Amino acid sequence: MLRGKKILIGVCGSIAAYKIAQLTRLLVKEGAQVKIIMTPSSTYFITPLTLSTLSKNPVLIEYFKDQTGEWNSHVEMGLWADYFLVAPATANSLAKFAHGICDNLLTATYLSAKCQILIAPAMDLDMYQHPTTLENLAKLESFGCKIIHAEHGELASGLVGEGRMAEPESILSFLKSEIDRNSPLKNKRALITAGPTYEAIDPVRFIGNHSSGKMGFAIAETMASLGAYVDLVSGPTQLQINHPNIRLTRVQGSNEMYEACETVYPNSDITVLSAAVADYKPIHVADQKLKKHSEKLNIQLEKTIDIAETLGNKKKEGQFSVGFALETENELENARKKLVSKKFDLVVLNSLNDEGAGFGFDTNKIRIIDARDRIEEFELKPKSEVAKDIVNSIISHLNE
Repeated sequence: MLRGKKILIGVCGSIAAYKIAQLTRLLVKEGAQVKIIMTPSSTYFITPLTLSTLSKNPVLIEYFKDQTGEWNSHVEMGLWADYFLVAPATANSLAKFAHGICDNLLTATYLSAKCQILIAPAMDLDMYQHPTTLENLAKLESFGCKIIHAEHGELASGLVGEGRMAEPESILSFLKSEIDRNSPLKNKRALITAGPTYEAIDPVRFIGNHSSGKMGFAIAETMASLGAYVDLVSGPTQLQINHPNIRLTRVQGSNEMYEACETVYPNSDITVLSAAVADYKPIHVADQKLKKHSEKLNIQLEKTIDIAETLGNKKKEGQFSVGFALETENELENARKKLVSKKFDLVVLNSLNDEGAGFGFDTNKIRIIDARDRIEEFELKPKSEVAKDIVNSIISHLNE
């Protein structure tokens, strides 16, 4: 979501400036381009060299570049950015922004910016609650600025209260949410299944498979980054979610997975069934751990509920569904059969015959087949990139 986004950070003179090092690292790690403007007083709290190294760009402070006659164009910086984040924003800078005072490079850039401006205040609690500060914040909000409100906590003065700048992770999450607002899946609800199911034999043993859940989790993250509200139903996996728009429900067996899906499916616009649901489960589950009493053990199995087919039979007009086919032979034929029998709009086909694809890998190689038998083929890619290909294909078909 942040990959390729141009983020301009304005750093003011507050002890909270030290947090910008971590924020810069997080943004760069997400793939954003980061440039930084500092007020002269902020350099007492963190060095320009630190932020220049982390952002991989020169840090700007003054209008002029030494005695060369060159200048740092505030207009150019304001036009470059997709988002202008002022953090930490002091009471002094808030007042200047609110009243159009332009006495340094940062305030000049603020007045020139055409992009969305986000402001993360930082100050002592009495300053933060002062009527002047509250009025300035309200005025900036009326101008269209987004305020990332200060948090409650220990302050540099030793007092405890509101005024502490939001943590870098919170700012990152806020920025992602802002980007989501203008995304192609805005207000869409998505149901995604991921991982294996474990069908109990006894309290210790189970029937399962090697699915890691990585593909489903990557799709969930991608959809959420594009504005969707995601219900992610996952079988047993160690993976964690990172996006606030994802509601994760963890389950064990196929019946649990179906029940979790059935609850949210009627209100889902998009359903992606990427979980590797076990096909069979024991008819009887032992109450206690089975002991080795003989050379052989026979376990009677029965079919698990076919989640895809059952949900497909409940599919309403306007709902879009995607299934997965992991095949070892007659791949296209089997995938096409699944497309019809499960009432999918798309089937994502991957083969265990492709090196680096399938369970347990961080990569995958897929083909996407639609109801008109059109086939898109993709190269072997990291699953995070494969997720983007799948989601882009969904968006493309939704817009047809």
